[in-house]
Amino acid sequence: MIPPIASQFVAGETPAEALEHARSLNDDGIVPILNLLGEHYEEPEPAAADTQSYVQLIDDIADAEAEACISVKPSQIGLDVDEGVFRENLRNIAEHGANRDVFVWVDMEDHTTTDATLNAYEEFVHEHDGNMGLCLQANLERTPDDVARLSDAPGKIRLVKGAYDEPESVAYQRKERVDEAYADLIETAFAEYGDGIAIGSHDPEMIDLAIELGEEHDVEVEIQMLMGVREDAQRELAADYQTYQYVPYGDKWLSYFYRRVMERKENLLFAARAVLGR
Repeated sequence: MIPPIASQFVAGETPAEALEHARSLNDDGIVPILNLLGEHYEEPEPAAADTQSYVQLIDDIADAEAEACISVKPSQIGLDVDEGVFRENLRNIAEHGANRDVFVWVDMEDHTTTDATLNAYEEFVHEHDGNMGLCLQANLERTPDDVARLSDAPGKIRLVKGAYDEPESVAYQRKERVDEAYADLIETAFAEYGDGIAIGSHDPEMIDLAIELGEEHDVEVEIQMLMGVREDAQRELAADYQTYQYVPYGDKWLSYFYRRVMERKENLLFAARAVLGR
């Protein structure tokens, strides 16, 4: 059982609990992005098991008629085993998502996975007429070229600052430089991408920039935030803009909760206040 302080960031251990949370978000006008926790499998069996869990989750979402999508990590579905294993598992998930009309996001991990993830995504998003989206990270120096590469793809892109500790040879190190790169990336995306742009950020300045550019270019922007972080702002934004919440669930919740607390110590204070009702 997930303790109350961690349940601010994790929807539960089961798909049923995740779907219950999804319905509550729908009531607030927010669309959940459901993510089964798990990553860096080095054997094919757990990657296959989580692939099948995502296929079943797609059925659960479609059968429940909930407004929700899913997001998968490449290393969770086999990239650390073999690129061919990853591609086959992602193909199965993408195909089933398209058949059941459930949108499939592909998360981006550290820079060593970028090419394999991009190559597989680019193939499958064309096969399934845009029923997919890909996360791109502003801290990587290569990302503007990746945005340009995907400008004609029918899917969506989620722009984030990037959370991985990348080497100086491939990534910006200073927060100020990452913020600058992120703002530039948002501007480029709205100027050149045209549609299907999601901003994965809790930074009010970046969200305001995206909203301003969306209005300027007549492009609808999606705003995506994590479960448990700035949830009041999420509900306020949902009144006027497409707002999504990244919702993790599963029995591997402890390491995820630890990362959220380590990223921003105030996250623990937010969770404690929510539990205490203050």
